[in-house]
Amino acid sequence: MRNALARIGRNLASFLSRERHVHGATPPTPPDRLLSYLEPADVLLVDGNSQISTAIKYLTQSTWSHAALYIGAHGDGRLTESTHCFIEADLLEGVRSVGVEAFAGVPSRICRPVGLSEAERRAVIGFAIPHLGHRYDLKNVMDLARFLLPTPPVPTRIRRRMIAFGSGDPTRAICSTLIAQAFQAVQYPVLPIVEYRIAATEDCPECIDEIMHIRHHSLFVPRDFDVSPYFRIIKPTI
Repeated sequence: MRNALARIGRNLASFLSRERHVHGATPPTPPDRLLSYLEPADVLLVDGNSQISTAIKYLTQSTWSHAALYIGAHGDGRLTESTHCFIEADLLEGVRSVGVEAFAGVPSRICRPVGLSEAERRAVIGFAIPHLGHRYDLKNVMDLARFLLPTPPVPTRIRRRMIAFGSGDPTRAICSTLIAQAFQAVQYPVLPIVEYRIAATEDCPECIDEIMHIRHHSLFVPRDFDVSPYFRIIKPTI
């Protein structure tokens, strides 16, 4: 049964990774210009054109369907190729290193963490590199199947949870989950959950406490880096 589920999962993953023609897409970012703007620990957001990209963009109500971590020259010889400078999680290949050519021909945006020291940037990269080789759990057929319907009839409040895979296995990663974990490893916020509580007093009858909670890493999506108040947005095409 396990082998059968894994085989079905591979077939689903292949279908979901298939590229689709997109009309009226935003002009792509030239690879050489992209590299000239990037700094280590930058998050690169990508507007993909695969079946799963369409589903993710709908579920998150965003242009961005994929995220990759730029590591620059900090690979320490542990990457597949010497020219690789990004770490990403691919549906079929799992967590892998790629070069800038992997994002040629697609629109992209750079999200730069504000205030990180050089040591903290290295720590973020150092967290991600050991995860190379971790893979999706393709036996989770039901988790993969949720992406077959690009516009599922679900309430907005539960769309985010549809992104997270259900195995709970820490060796299985999706693109934004791994990157969120890397930043959480250095106590850097991405997009916390904000809770408001009434804190009225005689001096301040309308006071409200704003309490920020750490969001679980499995609930992060590429869009969160774009809307986070802690990341500066860089548009290389300007």
